[in-house]
Amino acid sequence: MADRDRDDEGRARQARPRDALGRPLPYGSTSGVEPVSEEPLPPAETLDRARELLAEGRPFSAHEVLEARWKASPDSERSLWQGLAQLCVGLTHAARGNQTGAARLVERGAGRLAEYAATDGPAYGLDLAEVVSCARNRVSADPGGR
Repeated sequence: MADRDRDDEGRARQARPRDALGRPLPYGSTSGVEPVSEEPLPPAETLDRARELLAEGRPFSAHEVLEARWKASPDSERSLWQGLAQLCVGLTHAARGNQTGAARLVERGAGRLAEYAATDGPAYGLDLAEVVSCARNRVSADPGGR
């Protein structure tokens, strides 16, 4: 698409500023949030950064941090990182007022995390069942997802 921002390799890059929930703002807007790096962080740093972003009310950005780790992770860990990213997308949908989308994404993420938990792979200190429970509670208890 000619109207999308692209890097030198032709990959889509969004140059427009975004609000805290990841919605694009007009070009030149100064009210957007600082974008997160697309470079993957090590697992523990990924989790720390995602937690910080969630605490700041930025589940979309937390999803981006987790997505970078997911895309760089070994195949054996992809369900972990993808599941966590999907939970954050669910929280994003909830905060935007899309309860149906929120519930679907949280359940999709929960499925990925259940799949991963069955592999006995590293959870990097996370209690995956508790993480899923927390996401479900946030989505169902508060239509704003916060």
